[in-house]
Amino acid sequence: MEDNNNNNNNNNNNNNNNNNKETLLPTNNNNPKTYNRILSHAHDELHSFRSYLRWMCVDQSNFFTTFLSWFTFIIFTLVVPAFSHFYLSCPSCDAKHDRPYDVVVQLSLSAIASLSFVSLSNFVRKYGLRRFLFFDKLVGESDSVRHHYTTQLNRSLKIVSVFVVPCFVAECIYKVWWYASGGSQIPFLGNIILSDIVACSLELISWLYRILVFFLVCVLFRLICYLQILRLQDFATVFQVDSDVANILVEHLRIRRHLRIISHRYRSFILGALILITMSLFSSLLVTTKSHEGMSLYRAGELALASMTLVTGLLIILRSATKITHKAQAITCLAAKWHVCATIDAFATSETETPVGHVGNPVFSNSCHGDSDGDDAGSEEDDVDNTKFLPAYAYSSISFQKRQALVTYLENNKAGISVYGFMLDRAWLQLIFGIEMSLVLWLLGKTIVNL
Repeated sequence: MEDNNNNNNNNNNNNNNNNNKETLLPTNNNNPKTYNRILSHAHDELHSFRSYLRWMCVDQSNFFTTFLSWFTFIIFTLVVPAFSHFYLSCPSCDAKHDRPYDVVVQLSLSAIASLSFVSLSNFVRKYGLRRFLFFDKLVGESDSVRHHYTTQLNRSLKIVSVFVVPCFVAECIYKVWWYASGGSQIPFLGNIILSDIVACSLELISWLYRILVFFLVCVLFRLICYLQILRLQDFATVFQVDSDVANILVEHLRIRRHLRIISHRYRSFILGALILITMSLFSSLLVTTKSHEGMSLYRAGELALASMTLVTGLLIILRSATKITHKAQAITCLAAKWHVCATIDAFATSETETPVGHVGNPVFSNSCHGDSDGDDAGSEEDDVDNTKFLPAYAYSSISFQKRQALVTYLENNKAGISVYGFMLDRAWLQLIFGIEMSLVLWLLGKTIVNL
């Protein structure tokens, strides 16, 4: 009996120990925020954005929406432009209603829309919307970064409208005038007025769809770059406090990795858009130069509008890439300034017993607090790239060798957006901007002057 009691007591103790061990094990509900951040939900931060994608017929979350998306793409990117060119070009119309450059317009818009649609479909299918927009990486970010990024996401749809609506209004004015003044007399539905209304509506929807898809991909790239700018601004604050060099290096490596991911995902689209838009502008230059008849706003107005629209989208991409590259490279300047301030302060502190050191230290101290020139800088300076000295407590416990090693690393490992090894900085932006704008302004000069 005593042996049985001892065995029962041992079993009870073992069960209690097992229960205690089980309570110490991590459960699935210990970190629900991380879990909720990774998975998508119907009413999360991307709810309104998903609704916008569904309204644009580019949502591919299931089989039905995927079929509808590709069907809409084929109709308004390929079928309607081909029908418009071959059946509604009206070669027998008068000089004002003749459209000799319609083939360049249709091919340019359809090509850039096809590139944008295929790229967007590949992004969403391969990475998912949350992962593509880096919402799964916001868990470890500060509250300020998460708040500003979510706000910018909601503003992105308004930015798309800002660029698309003026172009669409101009296209509507041109198309309504062209059909209302008798540009097309093809009664393919049995009634001339009904035929013109249907044809005009299809052409306008096709134009709007192709431009929307293109600007959507451009604005999404701008949004992702904006997140990295927020991270860089938040990262720059480590030089304002007494941080460890190892932690600074780890954070910078993480930012470089994200920039490399963005470059890898978008490099094909950026290069393809640059090639297609440049080819479109050169084609416009060739066809307008070869034309024996005089150019006018009636004949080449649609070509000029399409060219300006495409160049605007390209400049959104290049400006976003250039801005984030500039911010990333400004971190190197900030680290070098941080190293210089620490070195000067160390020498000034070690020489306080000498008259020379005593004279130089107050000057440096006054500069650390800022001077009157900082008030005249205005908005040209920001938190990363400025001319203010750093406080002494930001480097009080870091040795000279560690600071020098960090600055050397940053100088030899520049971060930014690159396209197949070519860093998109201000030099590339100025070069591409000069070429593209020269072609567009030449085309506008040919059309507006002959108005």
